[in-house]
Amino acid sequence: MEETKKRKLSPKTLIGITIGAVILIGGTVAAYIFANLSDKQKYFLAEKESIEFMNEQIEQRYESEFDWLETTREKPTETNYELSAESDIPIIQGGMGVNPAQLINNSTISYTHAADMKNKKISGNLSANIGGEIKVDNITFHLNSTQFMVGLPFLEQFISLKGKNVGNLLQEIEPATFTGEEKIDFNMLFEEALSEDDKEYIQEEYGKFIYDQLPDEAFKTENETIKVHDKSLETDKITMQLSEEKVKEILSKTIDKLRKDDKMKELFRQFLEEQLMGLAAMPEIKKEMDQTMEDYDTSLEKAKEDIDGFQIPEGLTSTIWVHDNLIAQRDFNIQLGQNKERLTTIEFKGTQLLQEERQQFNLALNVDDTIEGGKVSLSGDLSWKDKKAEDSLKLAFDEQAFTYDGKETLKDGKRDFERTISFQDPYTGDTQFIWNGTSNYKKDQMNEEHSFAFTDPNVDQNLFSLHANVEGKTVDSVEIPSKDKTTEIGTMNEQELMEYFKTEVKPKFQGWMVEMLSATGNMEF
Repeated sequence: MEETKKRKLSPKTLIGITIGAVILIGGTVAAYIFANLSDKQKYFLAEKESIEFMNEQIEQRYESEFDWLETTREKPTETNYELSAESDIPIIQGGMGVNPAQLINNSTISYTHAADMKNKKISGNLSANIGGEIKVDNITFHLNSTQFMVGLPFLEQFISLKGKNVGNLLQEIEPATFTGEEKIDFNMLFEEALSEDDKEYIQEEYGKFIYDQLPDEAFKTENETIKVHDKSLETDKITMQLSEEKVKEILSKTIDKLRKDDKMKELFRQFLEEQLMGLAAMPEIKKEMDQTMEDYDTSLEKAKEDIDGFQIPEGLTSTIWVHDNLIAQRDFNIQLGQNKERLTTIEFKGTQLLQEERQQFNLALNVDDTIEGGKVSLSGDLSWKDKKAEDSLKLAFDEQAFTYDGKETLKDGKRDFERTISFQDPYTGDTQFIWNGTSNYKKDQMNEEHSFAFTDPNVDQNLFSLHANVEGKTVDSVEIPSKDKTTEIGTMNEQELMEYFKTEVKPKFQGWMVEMLSATGNMEF
């Protein structure tokens, strides 16, 4: 308890609260903007329009891909993946006369995935050819909302485990650890973490709430000409200026609302449980989950207490420059902390020129707390004209950076692309990942060819390459094994489990291995 009383919000927590509030404000107030726009409404309308513009550009460019994604949600589909690899890394000869590079170069993996998300059915079939000598077929799995099944090539029956029986199985294996009450809800794999109703609730309760807390007089508009990416733009410069008292008031009221909101707390717990697929019933995980929920309450309570001690001497200032209803430039700034001698400065600045055929941006987030600081920057130039794309992106963290360069052409539904992803690090050196291929999407079928290569800029040859051919189509249904073809291990006791694996699984596995290896003529492999 003494440690809890002494805890103070760290700079990371302060950053999270501040940025989270700004994002929530900017992303959820669109429904409350009306025709006769005030400066406040203009500010958030520009945020909304800018986000929607970029979403529309992505959706238009990859319309066929998004259509296929929707098909996989609405109809049963089957997708086959054929994988192969090439290794050019000089490797010393392995044991038993095996050359690892030769083994890689002569191996293939095939995987077929079928899914019916509406009827909550998934199945998969894996096969492999290892080194051109060893062939493994018919390793399968099946999943529905209640059970998981595995099929092995040496067993006639599928091994089944129902979600409701997980606790019994775990207790038989480790009675000192598990209670027998543990369950896995496979149904969660077929549902989104937050339903549309839940998302609407958050928007209604918190988007509108925060929006309403912002006073109209905090916003001011003036005309200003600025230069963005070599273009001179006439803009509306809209500034939101919140005093220290107003920032504290909004944060305090929002925390009060969260503390009283049992539904929001339940949504938070539900979200965590769904990420764990129902494993939250396991003793150790349940203990951690309960502690997390206690921390949820105590953290909100402590945050509320600490807000009065916040120092935000300059308040919060956020300015956007709007051209043709889209944000062309922004400047967000706030200083805050527990005392004036050590304030954390958060700055988010940047420019963006958003046009139908080209989008350019240069954004930077700076965080400095006088002892240490950090900077993250994102710059990009995206173009899509006459069904041709030429893109470049750079994400930099201090001295490290990820860069992306890509070219695409779309003709008669076929997309050809060349993409290079690079990582620059002054300490470990540079690495490149090259991704080339083609794709063709139609409403009821698709096919893709991909080539992935890992390279070192200082070496002429590729270190490692992976090739993938993908074909997908709609199907009538996804088949799940019937009950009479499964063996449920979740209801077995310890003796029955030992007997099953000793007399049924082990001897058949050994016989299968002997038969498979003898076919290669090398029983020592």
